[in-house]
Amino acid sequence: MSGRSAQRGIIFDIRRYSVQDGPGIRTTVFFKGCPLRCVWCHNPESQEFKPVRIRRKLRLGSDDFAAEEWCGREVTVPQVLSEAERDWPFYEESGGGITFSGGEPFAQPEFLATLLDECRRRGWHTCVDTCGHAEGEWVRKLAPGIDLFLYDLKLIDPELHRRFTGAENDRILENLAILAGGGHSLVIRFPLIPGYTDSPANLEGVARFVARLPGRPAIHLLPYHRIFEDKCRRFARENRLGDTEPPQPEAIQAAANHFIRYGLTVQIGG
Repeated sequence: MSGRSAQRGIIFDIRRYSVQDGPGIRTTVFFKGCPLRCVWCHNPESQEFKPVRIRRKLRLGSDDFAAEEWCGREVTVPQVLSEAERDWPFYEESGGGITFSGGEPFAQPEFLATLLDECRRRGWHTCVDTCGHAEGEWVRKLAPGIDLFLYDLKLIDPELHRRFTGAENDRILENLAILAGGGHSLVIRFPLIPGYTDSPANLEGVARFVARLPGRPAIHLLPYHRIFEDKCRRFARENRLGDTEPPQPEAIQAAANHFIRYGLTVQIGG
């Protein structure tokens, strides 16, 4: 699905002083809309491609009550840039920049393209956090203007990927190979979800695939944590993971060691 236009898009948040979305201190712009429906999605409010009213559960003391609010808003390129410029000297000193996340930035490619052009004109470091499920033509076209890709890689088996994300993974793997083959800067983000992505077969498949890529991108291992349950409660969403527990430290280290055995650089956390 394409974005609104080259000058306007839909986002659901702009986060300042982020330290988990690329190097240094960053401004992260969260695009609205995603082609995937991962059962463990930590930003379920981002999935729809338009502003929506969401029912939010709140707690005051011992009492629970519900309130409705809009999630998502239309913005212009100048509005996004104006927000980022407010604290740019602090980001510049830290080696930071601007990150486009989501949702999925490539789902609004014209809007993303204009933002990237404006960032490049200002000399800003750019990062795109992507699920990889995007038109290959747009990935090739925009890649030269992106300094760093944070690239999600969840499941290698096509059937499991379809079952737990709602989409095929062939386009994701193809785009990843295109970017690695083109020498673009990449970091693989691998969510470690007990019972879903942590099987020996999946760890082996991911390790083999990444190890064969040119440049052998580093892997950031992202263990499942309780923020998912909190998001489901606060936004009145179904918890499709049930009582899944976060992985134990020894399980996290075992997964990291699996990737390390393939000669890959691994960081726990993003």
